[in-house]
Amino acid sequence: MTKTFWGVLIAVVIVLGGIYWASSNHGNKSPTSQGSGNNPTSHIEGQGKDGITLLEYGDYECPYCGEYSPIVNQVAALYNTEIYFQFRNLPLTQIHQNAFAAARTAEAAALQGKFWQMHDELYANQSDWVNSSNPVPIFDDYANSLGLNVNQFETAYNGNEVNNEINADVAAFDKTGQEMATPTFFLDGTKISPAMTVSSFEKIINAEILKKTGHPSPVTSSSSISSSTPQSTQ
Repeated sequence: MTKTFWGVLIAVVIVLGGIYWASSNHGNKSPTSQGSGNNPTSHIEGQGKDGITLLEYGDYECPYCGEYSPIVNQVAALYNTEIYFQFRNLPLTQIHQNAFAAARTAEAAALQGKFWQMHDELYANQSDWVNSSNPVPIFDDYANSLGLNVNQFETAYNGNEVNNEINADVAAFDKTGQEMATPTFFLDGTKISPAMTVSSFEKIINAEILKKTGHPSPVTSSSSISSSTPQSTQ
């Protein structure tokens, strides 16, 4: 056999080996801008009486998302009757090593009806797992503490369904034409840049309620933590 034949054979083995490695490396799959043909996720809370949706694209490892999280939770509670609050995944994998794994964790929990609980758990305990070389045991502990079937959780975490859902979220964000940064907020499809205060969200949301319904918002209570509007970017 010629050297050319052996060279081609070796090249084929290397390529096939690379394909196998990529297909089996479930824990650290990265999003692609082309998505998977899936629809974006639809994690929504609130009654939405006024037909207005506040959408956040977030990264569980993003420190600014972590700081915004309690503010956003206050806003979602404050406007629970008036608006919908929706969260979609935007893991910045180029700068956050465990962001995609964390998104998989939340989506795996969603399959057992515990998305928002896991969403809050990941942000509340962000410092415990962001620098871990293997955060999976930590995520298993969260699943157990939330009363999930851990075996089912692990199966979902390692499956393609959650991976495809995250990719679909990233693809949906790409279509907005916005810079990939977290957190990014949209109010009824229009990008907004609220400061890290409840009052800043109030001002924007109340203006939208008045514009859309013709009546002022009943929400007037406000509090603030910071006046800055930081973001993580790639």
